[in-house]
Amino acid sequence: MRAWVGMGSRFLPFADAATPDLPLSRLLRLSLFQVSVGMALVLLIGTLNRVMIVELGVPASLVGIMISLPLLFAPFRALIGFRSDNHRSELGWKRVPFIYRGAMVQFGGLAIMPFALLVLAHQGNAATAPGWVGDVGAALAFLLVGAGLHTVQTVGLALATDLAPTESQPKVVGLMYVMLLFGMIASALIFGWVLADFTPGRLVQVIQGAAVLTIVLNGVALWKQEGRNRSAGPQPQRQPNFRESWASFTHGGQVVRRLVAVGLGTMAFSMEDVLLEPYGGQILHLTVGDTTKLTATLAVGGLFGFGLASRVLSRGFDPFRMANYGALIGIPAFLAVIAAAPASSALLFGTGTLLIGFGAGLFGHGTLTATMNLAPRHQTGLALGAWGAVQASAAGLAIALGGIIRDAVAALLAQGGSGAAMGYDCVYGIEIVLLFATLITMLPLIRRDAAYA
Repeated sequence: MRAWVGMGSRFLPFADAATPDLPLSRLLRLSLFQVSVGMALVLLIGTLNRVMIVELGVPASLVGIMISLPLLFAPFRALIGFRSDNHRSELGWKRVPFIYRGAMVQFGGLAIMPFALLVLAHQGNAATAPGWVGDVGAALAFLLVGAGLHTVQTVGLALATDLAPTESQPKVVGLMYVMLLFGMIASALIFGWVLADFTPGRLVQVIQGAAVLTIVLNGVALWKQEGRNRSAGPQPQRQPNFRESWASFTHGGQVVRRLVAVGLGTMAFSMEDVLLEPYGGQILHLTVGDTTKLTATLAVGGLFGFGLASRVLSRGFDPFRMANYGALIGIPAFLAVIAAAPASSALLFGTGTLLIGFGAGLFGHGTLTATMNLAPRHQTGLALGAWGAVQASAAGLAIALGGIIRDAVAALLAQGGSGAAMGYDCVYGIEIVLLFATLITMLPLIRRDAAYA
C-alpha cells in the first residue's frame, strides 16, 4: 500500500481525491470492499459461466438465468441507499451495519455455491440427488451472493462519499470503481492460473477461498473508517419516507432520461458477459485459463477508460459527452468480436474485448460523474443506489437475454460450428443496436449540458 501511495496522483487515477483528513492510504484500505465485490463478479460473469457451460455441460440459457439471479436484488439498491442515509443505530453507525450484513450474506452464498453447482451438473455422487436440489441450491447461492454484493457496494460507496469533502466525492467514488477493476483483474488472473487444470475439487477450493477472502477484505476495509456518533440527539418526529425522497430526487433535471440512458448503455455492454468466455472456448477453442484471462482483458480496458475519463472530466468536460464517446467505441469493438470467428483470430477477439471494456469504462465513468454532480444534497446514498439499481437491473436482464437468445438461435440453425457461432453473433448484433439507441437517448442530455456550459 505504501508503494501505491508513492506512485502519486500522476499515475494513480483519482489519487488527487485524497485530503489531509482522508489520506490515500485510508482510501485504498476502504476500497478493499470493492476488491471483494470484483472478485465475486469475476466468479459470476467470468469463470463460472465458462465452467458451467463447457466443463459441466449446463445449457447456456440456464447459466444466463442463474447468473442474472444476483441482479434480482439490484432494484433494491436505491432503497438500501435511502435506508443507510437515514439509519440510526445505538452504536452510532449508519453505514457499517449494512456493510457487515452484506458481507456475511455474500460469504454464505459463496460457501454453498460450489456444491450446488456440482449437484446441478450431476457430477460424481451428485448424480443420485433429485434434479430440483441442484436448481434450488444454485439459485439460492447466486441470490445470496447478489444480495450481499449489492448491499456492500451501495453502502460502501455511500460511506466513501461521507468521508470525503463535497468537492472530492465524485473523485472518491471514481477511485472506488478503479479499485473494483483492479480487483477483477487480479482475481481473473489468479482464478485462470488456479483453474488451468480444471477438476471439480479445485473448483470447490477456489470458490470457498473467495468466500473467506470476502470476510477478510471487508473487515480490513471497514476498520475504524466510520466514526461512532452517539450524541446525535433525539430523532425528529417525522422523516421523509422512501416514496417522498424518491419523488424529490426524480423531480426535474431529466432524471428519468438519464436513468434510461444508463439502462440502455449497460444492457449494450452487458449482454455478452455470459458469452465471451464460452465463445472463446467453443468457437475459438481456447483453454479455461485463456478464456478466464479475457475477464482481465475486459477489466484492463475498463481501467484505461476510467483513467482517461478521470483526466478529461477533471478539466470540466461534459460527462454525458464522455459517456457518448464510450458508446461510440463499443460499436467497432463488437464488430471486431464478431469478425474473430470467421477469421479464427484470438488476437482480434482479444482486441475487441479490450475495446468493449474501454468503451464501458468511459460510459460508466461519465454517467457516474453526472449522477454525483447532479445528486440532491443529503441524498448521496439514494443517488448512488438509483444509478446502481438501474445499471445492475439492466445488466441482469441483458445477461439472461444473452444466454436465451444464443441458445434459441443456435437451435434454429445447424448444430455444427456455424450454428453455434451465429447464436453468439446474433447477441453481439443486438448489442450494437442498443448502443445506437443509447446514443439517441443521450443527445438531449448533451445539448442541455452544453447550453449551461
